[in-house]
Amino acid sequence: MRFEDLRLTEPLCRAVREAGYQQPTPIQVNAIPHILGGRDLIGNAQTGTGKTAAFALPIVQNLSAKPTRGTRRPGAVRALVLCPTRELAQQIFESFRVYGRHCKLTYGVVFGGVSQVPQAHALRSGIDVLVATPGRLLDLLQQGLVTLAAIETLVLDEADRMFDLGFLPDLRRILARLPRERQTLLFSATMPTSIRDLASKILRDPVPVQVARVSSAAPTVVHWVHHVEKPAKPALLVELLGQSPRTRTLVFTRTKHGADKLVRHLLGAGVGAVAIHGNKSQGARTRALAEFRAAKTAVLVATDIAARGLDVDDISHVINYDLTNDPETYVHRIGRTGRMGAAGTAVSFCTAEERGDLRSIERLIREPLQQAGPPPTRQSDPPTRQGHPASPSPNVAKRPPAQTGNKQISPARSHNNGSRNMRSSLVSVG
Repeated sequence: MRFEDLRLTEPLCRAVREAGYQQPTPIQVNAIPHILGGRDLIGNAQTGTGKTAAFALPIVQNLSAKPTRGTRRPGAVRALVLCPTRELAQQIFESFRVYGRHCKLTYGVVFGGVSQVPQAHALRSGIDVLVATPGRLLDLLQQGLVTLAAIETLVLDEADRMFDLGFLPDLRRILARLPRERQTLLFSATMPTSIRDLASKILRDPVPVQVARVSSAAPTVVHWVHHVEKPAKPALLVELLGQSPRTRTLVFTRTKHGADKLVRHLLGAGVGAVAIHGNKSQGARTRALAEFRAAKTAVLVATDIAARGLDVDDISHVINYDLTNDPETYVHRIGRTGRMGAAGTAVSFCTAEERGDLRSIERLIREPLQQAGPPPTRQSDPPTRQGHPASPSPNVAKRPPAQTGNKQISPARSHNNGSRNMRSSLVSVG
């Protein structure tokens, strides 16, 4: 199937072709026609499936069909996309600019951690599509700098993550300011009861779209586990990073302090690395991601702020330096590799105390993690350090071949290709 077959207009199809894509992904095939038709939709899709394009393309087309002709009020917004993190907000904004480059619409993004002055200026004349994090949007609403009375389409992206981060009170305040007559699109990687309850209250006869089993892992990712004592983790990580070719490696730690400490260790061992977490300034986070995307730094150490919405091409390895106690978070972490049919490697370090978490992960993904060396004999036995050259290395193991054929559109690819010649801005109107 081609994008033209989804009833997208020529300007949108041209933007897609210029970005180098011909074949839509399953979430796009299933969602775009319904959104173009004005239906509410609840989307349940594995991360990395091209979800942003699934709602951005039809929103741009629907808005372009009903231009405002200069009648918009100051601060008015026509389409609102809410998401949990600054990084994801910036990426969605850039996606809209790429897909809508041949359409005469305006796009903006607002989030905390930076001055609101340029954001307020960008909103002064009204805007067609606004991407926002809930906290900053609520601040602007309370100051009267933005109005949501003219909203035609609302998107809640990564809804479960917004719940996890405690955004529900802010969401309720924002929803109370929206017109009842609107189109609402809700996307969530998982569908807990809280999300289903929210959907039942704010969506009208929604079309359900699910393209992968809830919390499923990409089939092209190979999962490895090293049983290792906590003090031996830093040396094991340096050892693994020195083995076999790799492109970009994303390393997850449990705490912000742990991420900074690990980066200092890696730099001391001669391994280039940068950290990203909630205590970093927006400028530092932007620079770290830019260096990682440009392959100036091959290792990015992150807390779970980067587990969702981080769109970077060619991440060959995800390493769980600290194993998460939430199995669904494991799936979101490793969703950064093996994207769009490419092969990927997920490596987890497991201490004796984390073996219960390991079993929960294996139950969720319905497959065991491959042992990198012999497993501990009994639960009470202290695990021995694995990962020596004599044991199987996750970096040299045979991985499933990457799929070939037509390229499919994903947020990551679109940013790197379509916006290459665009000036990127934290807050801008394009």
